[in-house]
Formats: sequence, structure tokens, C-alpha cells
Amino acid sequence: MIISASVGAGHDGAADELARGLQAAGILVDRHDFLDLLPARLGRLLSGGYHRLLTWAPTGYQRIYAATERTGRPGLLVRSLFRSAERRTLRAITPDTRAVVSTYPGAGQVLGAMRSRGLLGVPAITYLTDFSVHSLWVASGVDVHLAVHAIPAGQAHVQGAAGVTVTGPVAAARFTPATVEERRAARVRFALPERSPLALLVAGSWGVGPVEQVAAEIQESGSAVPVVVCGRNEALAERLRKAGVEHVYGWVDDMPDLMSAADVLVQNAGGLTSLEAFASGLPVASYRCIPGHGQTNAAALQEAGLATWIQDPASLKPVLDELLHGSLGHQQRARGLQLFRPGDGPVQAVAAVAKGAVPLRDRAESSMVRRPGRRVRLGVPVVTAAVAATVLLGVGAPMAEAYGDSPAHLGALTRFLDGHER
Repeated sequence: MIISASVGAGHDGAADELARGLQAAGILVDRHDFLDLLPARLGRLLSGGYHRLLTWAPTGYQRIYAATERTGRPGLLVRSLFRSAERRTLRAITPDTRAVVSTYPGAGQVLGAMRSRGLLGVPAITYLTDFSVHSLWVASGVDVHLAVHAIPAGQAHVQGAAGVTVTGPVAAARFTPATVEERRAARVRFALPERSPLALLVAGSWGVGPVEQVAAEIQESGSAVPVVVCGRNEALAERLRKAGVEHVYGWVDDMPDLMSAADVLVQNAGGLTSLEAFASGLPVASYRCIPGHGQTNAAALQEAGLATWIQDPASLKPVLDELLHGSLGHQQRARGLQLFRPGDGPVQAVAAVAKGAVPLRDRAESSMVRRPGRRVRLGVPVVTAAVAATVLLGVGAPMAEAYGDSPAHLGALTRFLDGHER
């Protein structure tokens, strides 16, 4: 069973690829949306509040986020909110389930709490989709935390995550480096310039962030022609077209082909699109990132040598030029492709746990699921959707906090990274 969340498209995208790989290996997969497991349509309310904050008041979101961010155990409000999802989660687990996987931090917290209290008798796995690990990603009770790279693995390790394993990322098989012929055909298909360098600008399925400003800056730099994907934000697409941006798309069903046409990716969130670009052999720049996880992912990607975080607008042109024509671009392409080198990945890791091939901590419970004897009540006071959405859905953390700034934290991180090649 895989629990994701339709908050943007990144968590669902990772779940899609895990499910596809597991099914190809002969394992049946049930999929669930964490937002649907919360009662009274609360999940949709929170998702909508988070979306509105990022769209209309990103500065306010950052202030709320900064005021509520913390490490360690979630607060009482958040624990109560997660507790309200337990009953529906237990009902969703079928008797033949052998493992439950979360690609969303809230779902991981629910699974960990149920596992710790003996309500869930099968292994709980969290697949860390972000390059920076907020404390909500790490749940006591979760048996295995899978990471795409040693940087997020190290962050999870110093926060006490169990079973931290570097497995690499997931991306659809069609995300591969394009040949000259494939690149030419993709440009013809999307009606793109045949010879100009193309900067693919992607802002997630919601099309959030200062996309119009970034498109204008790329265009003014003269380094590349901006090709903008607005996701489901049709209003943004219309504004860009009116502003004279020639190559603008809404939701794109064939991102592998569009990436084949591009020369560099410019992104603002550090999510699944970045991983797809690495698999496609594209260098990546992070620029004018959204608050919270957008900025911390950018820092972690730069720390890993996988993407360059442009924090000064004056650096946009020289960095794009270097990524397009210089050694930095060659280095990042090589590092990105190295993430997808052959070997055991997250699909194999999940399958091994489900088949009982991975030793786990001893558990007192023997049955798969013990149903609670009474209804779980929603002990959540009335709060504004914006604040609740920030607590639940804002899942980034400052790098100093994610790594820990004490000698003990830094020593633990160093020892962990020393033992991991990936």
C-alpha cells in the first residue's frame, strides 16, 4: 500500500513510479491519497489554504513558516490532526498487505504513530522525496527511511530516523538523455527554435512563484530562450503570452519529450522535476525559489553538486552561460546521471521489506492490524486554514536546523556520509 498526497504533483509522481516498478516486479499495489484519509474534507481545506498562501502571500507564508518551524516531535495540534486520519487509514489496509509506504510526511507520521502503538503490524516505510528533510519527514515508529541521496539521508540520520538507506531516486523510464535526432524531433513537435539554447522554466503543477519575472529575466539575459511550463495555472500562462513570452505551455503530458528539447532547467522547488531533469542529462539551476522547502531543497541540491542555486539576479546570465557552455554544466550532467546508475533502487528496497528480506526491529504485536476499540475523535481546535496548512504542508527546514549545528549532530552527519558513496 502506498500513501501519497495530491499537494502539487511531486509526492504523487514518486508514488506513481514506485507503484509502476513494484507492479512490474509482480507485487500488487493499493494507492491512497492522504488528504482523503483526513475527516470532513479537512485535507482539501488545508491543501487549498497552502496553495493560496504560496500564490497570494508567499512572504506571509514564510513568516508563518518561520514561526512554526521546529525540530523533533510535532506539536499537539499537528499530532491531533494526524491522529484523526488513523481510523480511515486502518480501514484502507487490506488483510494481504505486507508493507505500507509513505511518500508524504503527514502520512509517515500517521504510520509511525500507529506502528509505535501496535495498531499496525506490517513494516512502515517512508520514501523521502525531498533533498532537504524537515522533522515531519522523520517519524518514530517508521521502520525504514529511504533517501534519494546521501545529503537527505544524513539529515534524516541526525534527526533519529530508523533504517536510513540511500536508494537513489525514481523517474519514469522515458527520462533519458536525448540523441541529436531526438532533440531535433522534440523541438519540431513543440514548435521550438531549432538552434537557440532553450531554458526550460518549470514551477510545479500549481505554477507558483515569480514565474513571470524569471521568464522576463531569462529572456533579457540573452543566454537562452525561455520555455515556460505553467502546470494547471492557466491564468499564469495567459499573462505570460500577453507579456510577449513566445513559448508557454499549461499542463504538459509529455515532459520527457519537452526535456529532450531543452538545454537547461530553471526550477524553484527542487522536487520531482529536478530529478527528471537529472535523468534527462540536463543541468539544473535553482532561482527565485518558493519559501520553505523550495529554498532548503535548493541549498541541499547545491551542497550535493547537482544544481546551482542562483541567489543574486546579477549571477543569472553568467551561471546560465556556464551551465550551457562551460565545465559546470558538464559536471552537473555527470553527477545527475550518476544518481540513476544501474543497481538496487527504491523499488527493490520496498520489495525486499515487503518480502521479509530486511531485518526490522522486534515488535510485540503479531497480527497485521489491531483495530482501535473506539472511534478516534478529531481533537483539533478551530484554526485558520492558512496556519494549519503551513504547519501540515510546509515541509522545508533551514539547512542549519536540518543538519543540526551542534558538534554531536555534525559528527553524526560526517560519520554517516563517510559510509555512503551515493
